[in-house]
Amino acid sequence: MKRFLIILVIAGLIMMGSCNPVENLPDEPSVEFRAFTLFDSIDILGNPAKAGKLNFYFEDGDGDLGNIAPELPGQNASSNLFLKLYRKRGKDFELVLPGDPLYPSEYRIPFLLPEGQNRILRGTIDVTFFYFLYEGSDTLYYDFWIRDRAGNESNTASTCLFVLDENGTCTID
Repeated sequence: MKRFLIILVIAGLIMMGSCNPVENLPDEPSVEFRAFTLFDSIDILGNPAKAGKLNFYFEDGDGDLGNIAPELPGQNASSNLFLKLYRKRGKDFELVLPGDPLYPSEYRIPFLLPEGQNRILRGTIDVTFFYFLYEGSDTLYYDFWIRDRAGNESNTASTCLFVLDENGTCTID
């Protein structure tokens, strides 16, 4: 009986030691810039184009990120990834305004639902942009942020500077 009690206590201590504490993150999502890659591509009509791929890390503490795709064409898809593009003019950067061929679209992150008791979502997202009417010497950068289903907005992150006629990858360390 004494041996059984000792084994039970040891087993209990091992089980308690193997339990990880529940991790808590804020309900507001957060984003971190990882990389921006600029490369030559071809559009859907077979024409040469310039493309850029933004890669960023995200976290959302309550796991309510992404929107369900609309069932019918023309329904509102509720954008939840937002971008501002800045172009260098002289020594300063100016916000690219609607009507400019480089003006960025808004995007929809698909519906994400974590499994299990831990509702935290973490991951990386890649977004590809195509540039058609541009000057090769344009120096640009993006500010971007996300919004979850509850309407909580993340912090704003920025990409590194990039020049449209210079292929390659940039990161912020």
